Amino acid sequence: MDDIGLRELLGQGVSLVALALCVIGFASQRDQRLFGLLLVANVAFALQFALFQSWVAAGISALIVLRIALVRRYPGHVGIMAAVLVATLVIAALTWSGPRDVPALMAGLLGTYGMFMLRGIAMRAVLAAAAFCWIISNLLAGSIGGTLAETLILVTNLITIWRLRRATHRYGLGGTG
Repeated sequence: MDDIGLRELLGQGVSLVALALCVIGFASQRDQRLFGLLLVANVAFALQFALFQSWVAAGISALIVLRIALVRRYPGHVGIMAAVLVATLVIAALTWSGPRDVPALMAGLLGTYGMFMLRGIAMRAVLAAAAFCWIISNLLAGSIGGTLAETLILVTNLITIWRLRRATHRYGLGGTG
């Protein structure tokens, strides 16, 4: 098997590991376990994008590990959010290869803004848009597991938005927390 075939096979394997971590994480009822599994899943996403030589997506996925840790500690902190946005742009500038990198860049920017500055339905709507961008990025890279994982995340977000809206209408809840 040649290097390209082996690299692509490894990329598919790592993407399936990331998918499994996402499924296990979202099935967990404990937020700490979910965040921990998402951290590890993003390491796997970064590795899978590197194996597919999708460097902007790999760099931004690696940065997401740091972003998750920062947003958990400093939600709503504009300065830290701005630093993560600048880091996202720097990664994209250093690794840019063409138009196929646009979806990963958009996902990184949307996800950073949504996680730091929004809550409830608004946050989930922006994260759903970011997941859609990641779906496109995974499709362009040829990642089966990554595409399935991000589709799962998108669908989960859309269902949660629907449930929050339904609760808002039914019980008069704000749907912001």
